[in-house]
Order: sequence, then structure tokens, then C-alpha cells
Amino acid sequence: MMIEVIRTLFNRDLNKLKSEIEAYQDESRLWLSSGTISNSAGNLCLHLVGNLNTYLGAEVGKTGYIRDRPLEFSRKDVPRAKLILMVEATIGVVNHVLDQLTEADLQKEYPLLVFAEKTSTEYFLVHLTTHLAYHLGQINYHRRLLDK
Repeated sequence: MMIEVIRTLFNRDLNKLKSEIEAYQDESRLWLSSGTISNSAGNLCLHLVGNLNTYLGAEVGKTGYIRDRPLEFSRKDVPRAKLILMVEATIGVVNHVLDQLTEADLQKEYPLLVFAEKTSTEYFLVHLTTHLAYHLGQINYHRRLLDK
């Protein structure tokens, strides 16, 4: 049951991420930052892809993904089409990993210490969904504010 809830949230929000990236009228504005908006939508998209491929793909699904977190925030001018392909590939990874999990797996300890204390896999996957939603909201705001 919980796996399906998590799957639904990831799929909903990753597809919304694609829609937000596609909605920019001017593709170059994906990479703008201004004043107190320090992260562009493009960089947030790269960050979300890296985050999910690391913490869900590599750690839980053993995909072999290797993250370059600083590059997620320093890389610029990735074509929109490539960002969309990266999000679509991430959707595939998320669903593949979730297909392999059981409800009992969710109760096991998450393999990495990410916070001050260890957590269950279930707790950490819920955290990943809220992290995605948080940055998705930032991207939506960025688009409405800077893509004029």
C-alpha cells in the first residue's frame, strides 16, 4: 500500500517537473537567477534528477549511479530536451526500484546515514517525495516570476 502511495507521488511530481520545464516560453530563462533567487530552474531540475538517482537509484536499487552534486548547481545551458529526457529516465529508475521493494523493505533501515539519526527506508522515501515537491514549487515560482 505505502509503496503505491510513494509511487503515485513520485510519478505525479516528476511528470509535473517535466511540464514545468516544458512551460518556459524562453528556454534560456531556465538558467536565470536573480537577486535572492540563487538557483535556476535548470539547476534545480538537475539537482532533483541527481538526488533521486543517488538516494533511490544507487542506494536502494544498486543502479551504479555516481553523483556529481556540485555540477548540479554549476552546470548551465543544458538543452530543455535533454533535461526532459533526464527526468523521464529518472521516472523509469524510480518505478523500477519501487517495483523491487516490498512493504517489509520499507521498514528496514535506510542504508545511508543522511540525517542526524538513522531512519527507515519508508521515512526516507517519504522525505524524498517532499524534497521533490519543495523544489518543484520553487521551479513553478521561478517560471512565473522570471519567464516573462
